[in-house]
Amino acid sequence: MKLFSIFGNPVSHSRSPLMHNSVFKNLNYSACYTRTHLLDGTKLKETFFALGLSGANVTVPHKEAAFKACDEVRGFAKTVGVVNTLINENGKLIGYNTDADGFMYAIEEFENIKKILILGAGGTAKALATRFKQERIEVSVLNRSEGRLSFFNDLACQTYTWDTFELSSYDLVVNTTSAGLADEELPAPKKLILSILKNTNYIADAIYGKLTPFLQLASQNNITYKDGADMLLGQGVLANELFVNATLKKEDIKREMAMSFLL
Repeated sequence: MKLFSIFGNPVSHSRSPLMHNSVFKNLNYSACYTRTHLLDGTKLKETFFALGLSGANVTVPHKEAAFKACDEVRGFAKTVGVVNTLINENGKLIGYNTDADGFMYAIEEFENIKKILILGAGGTAKALATRFKQERIEVSVLNRSEGRLSFFNDLACQTYTWDTFELSSYDLVVNTTSAGLADEELPAPKKLILSILKNTNYIADAIYGKLTPFLQLASQNNITYKDGADMLLGQGVLANELFVNATLKKEDIKREMAMSFLL
């Protein structure tokens, strides 16, 4: 039996085990998926092999550490420098990124998205900003401080800190920070968030499984919003394809994984 896991901090909330185990069980694939609470991202590679894993997913805050841990990085992950899916290929750690395409799947129902504001500047933000730019979408990034904004400047995004932010109108605002995951925090000061909400058509939060304070404000202001569940499903299907080396049909993986959200 193959063993898979998700690395993160925190990780106890993750639905990934339920999603992937539903696929493995219902499609008769001999594998099991668990959680690994990892405090130190530099220990990811040694922990991966010590556990005897065939593959893994990586969530906040270790996606950039996962990139550094890989022996080889392929596809979109190589472009963005962020890894959320790991494969053990003959003793070598191979990295991929399925976040960005998962998110594009999640926002398909939103119409005429030409201008996006991203809140946060971590691994998820890097992946999404790069993917949005590939689609010729205008991207702005708002982060607490300047420290992580150079990547986005190089992408030709508009970048701001809380202190330098210049309000504009947006088609979509995306929260990629962990604010609201394990607390009741907003991804930026409330006054700033309220001004942003008055100038956007849609809101998305990468966090799933709860109505974050950010989404609560969107709801109170009658803005169409969605949490990260569809993004989670989209990236999960792509990751599972990699886990099983395409031996299962994508439509079957998607069906069983979508059913797990009803459990």
